Amino acid sequence: MREPWRCLLGLCLLACSASTHSATNPFAGQQTPPDPCYDDTGAARRCIPEFINAAFGKEVMVSSVCGRPASRSCSVVERGDDRPSVRTCQICDAADPRRAHPASYLTDLNSAHNLTCWQSENLNTSPHNVTLTLSLGKKFEITYVSLQFCSPRPESLAIYKSMDYGKTWMPYQFYSSQCRRMYNRPNKATITKQNEQEALCTDGHTDIYQLSGGLIAFSTLDGRPSGKDFDNSPVLQDWVTVTDIRVVFSRPQLPRELGMGAGSNSGGRDDDPTAVTSTLPTYFYAVGDFQVGGRCKCNGHGSRCLKDKEGKLVCDCKHNTEGPECDRCKPFHYDRPWQRANAREANECLPCNCNLHARRCRFNMELYKLSGRKSGGVCMNCRHNTAGRHCHYCKEGFYRDMARPITHRRACKACDCHPVGAAGKTCNQTTGQCPCKDGVTGITCNRCAKGYQQSRSPVAPCIKIPVVNPTAVVSSTEEPAADCESYCKPVKGNLKINMKKYCKKDYAVQVNVLDMETIGDWAKFSVNVVSVYKSRGEPLKRGDNILWVHMKDLACKCPKIQMSKRFLVMGGSDGGTGTGTGPGVGPGGGATSPGAERLGLVADKNSLVIQWRDVWTRRLRKFQRKEKKGKCGKA
Repeated sequence: MREPWRCLLGLCLLACSASTHSATNPFAGQQTPPDPCYDDTGAARRCIPEFINAAFGKEVMVSSVCGRPASRSCSVVERGDDRPSVRTCQICDAADPRRAHPASYLTDLNSAHNLTCWQSENLNTSPHNVTLTLSLGKKFEITYVSLQFCSPRPESLAIYKSMDYGKTWMPYQFYSSQCRRMYNRPNKATITKQNEQEALCTDGHTDIYQLSGGLIAFSTLDGRPSGKDFDNSPVLQDWVTVTDIRVVFSRPQLPRELGMGAGSNSGGRDDDPTAVTSTLPTYFYAVGDFQVGGRCKCNGHGSRCLKDKEGKLVCDCKHNTEGPECDRCKPFHYDRPWQRANAREANECLPCNCNLHARRCRFNMELYKLSGRKSGGVCMNCRHNTAGRHCHYCKEGFYRDMARPITHRRACKACDCHPVGAAGKTCNQTTGQCPCKDGVTGITCNRCAKGYQQSRSPVAPCIKIPVVNPTAVVSSTEEPAADCESYCKPVKGNLKINMKKYCKKDYAVQVNVLDMETIGDWAKFSVNVVSVYKSRGEPLKRGDNILWVHMKDLACKCPKIQMSKRFLVMGGSDGGTGTGTGPGVGPGGGATSPGAERLGLVADKNSLVIQWRDVWTRRLRKFQRKEKKGKCGKA
């Protein structure tokens, strides 16, 4: 076929700049050609495949072809120079390659020195309607459809297009000297922006009478008002989009003069294809060249089309697009809607910003509009304990580790709020501070605040310690100005354990302090006896028990007792009363002794109450063995 036209009916097509560059650069063949979809700085720009004859080499399905069986056809040939026309005849035989006229001749290489033509059956005895159907195998944006005839041009023909691979068809153009009669359309119509996709009917192709040959060329954009602003006209972009072309010849053109009448006879032989016979001319359609000029449709996001693994023609998509026509964004590139590229803007698809915490996202038009048409991506299934449209903050129960960037896999740390001390599981996103209940403190709400003691209630895990004025509870025998320092002085700083102290005490136990309440001037501690190392008098047992401490001793912190801690308690004969049966009045009016109402242990300023250390276990067991051997009497 001939080289595709560069200009057709005033619509000029730009030659590829890349070919010009390679012609002037002698080293172009040794260099990697630049990607036309990106400029020298790597910025995206519109790119389009080269302009080609999309019909070249493609198979054309025809409804009629001569030579089955072999047949003779005659036509009138105009000689010129005022000489009379002559009639020539030829034989069409599909079984003889030299005399066959198959459909493959429509789209083969056309040469003036070797003209090949497809030819239909004789129309004298067959229907006048003959159809040519060409499938391009992919969507193309076409500029023209042309037919170069070897026979007289048909008096009436129609061109149809399909955009869905032949499932549906719509009219593209009609040609006829009787438009109203043949196609129910006027032979003159005005195209406006309101009817730019209307197929016209024209009789211009028969204005100049030709007995044979001639060209019919349909320009898809000629006369369409938006043709000069094609980039911004989705209507015309749709109008030129084609997957299949169908040409229907409806009526042959009858010659005005037959040249030689019905009674003439040349005496030629039947097997001579040039012999002139006495019969009337036969009518048929014959086409030597069927062209469809256009570009592979890639919507400005691809510069070439290739065949995929299945042999189908697809665009080589760039700008983060995909699809046969680069007509959608690649997965995870939905931060703005897909758009066709134009001369001013490449409209590349942009990736969603998920801070490396998500693999999927979706597009939200409302968010896109609210952002000033800058970003509409919404991340899906945020990982690494993140949340939000961009996975940009930590989900409930986690807070930001400010030492790491938000893109780090461990940018969010667990709040770890205490199940009892915290009022909820959500902590401050910046500091990690959990919401604490009254009297509870700590970043995870795991301890009682100053002035509070632990309780056994999950509702109020920390209760306020009653305020006691030490000078008010000091015995009346003390000097009025006595304070905690002078009151606790006898034992302050003397908190070491040894055999001598062990022997002097009535009991030595390891206890876990659980809870506290006040009864009069006494603090009643609920304790769990973990181990018993000494018990003089009534035997002590492991398990729940009571530890009584006078409020003035507790207020001066001699002894000092904390909730949920383990202590070694040694009390008894040197002032502490040991075990008893409840609060009462002690001798001398100082630290009172237990009365006869409640059982339990008693500790005062003379008792040894020290936070437990595991290394003491061996020492206390050693004291036990020495006591059994009677060594306490010698201590």
